[in-house]
Amino acid sequence: MSGAAWWVAVALMLMAEGLMPLLNPSARRRLFGQLMAMSDGQLRFLGLASMLCGGLLLWIVIG
Repeated sequence: MSGAAWWVAVALMLMAEGLMPLLNPSARRRLFGQLMAMSDGQLRFLGLASMLCGGLLLWIVIG
């Protein structure tokens, strides 16, 4: 992956992350409240699941 492709990926991720607070800020606050109530193990599982889904999507798109 070239340096430019890396920065494009980062820019797209930031744009996607900004959609929910832009469109529905109250839902974003509720989501963070629910995340704060989760245990470390639950948050780790969500992080792992997110990474696996992202890796699978990348594998499908690239491969």
